[in-house]
Amino acid sequence: MSQETEDVNAAIDAELQLLDPRVRASRALAAPLLDPEFVEVGASGRRWTYEEMLDALPDLDGGSGSGEGDRDGPRFEPSGMGGVVLAPGIVHLTYETDFGGRRARRSSLWRRRDGETGWRMYYHQATPVPTAAE
Repeated sequence: MSQETEDVNAAIDAELQLLDPRVRASRALAAPLLDPEFVEVGASGRRWTYEEMLDALPDLDGGSGSGEGDRDGPRFEPSGMGGVVLAPGIVHLTYETDFGGRRARRSSLWRRRDGETGWRMYYHQATPVPTAAE
């Protein structure tokens, strides 16, 4: 397996972790997956920073607000996830999600800095898919 394939697979694994309700409900599990310089432009158009996201994540879609993860509630269902290495230490992922019938197209930039072993989400954007686009 090539280094580029390994890097893309590692970023995909980390992205899937961030969609897991148990991770979303736990600051301790989510924090190592987000870059300290993280920024998100959500499907609502809101801009989120690292601290804002970590504070809000348990109460956002796919979390539970209980700190334990909601195993029975709606979950993000990703599809078509793929990625490319843009430069050493930078992976771009794209995919779609369905969350209780609401679809969004998503784009994430993951980076791994020199001396670090794990990948961290640096940027994320979600764009709602209008029903008519189906």
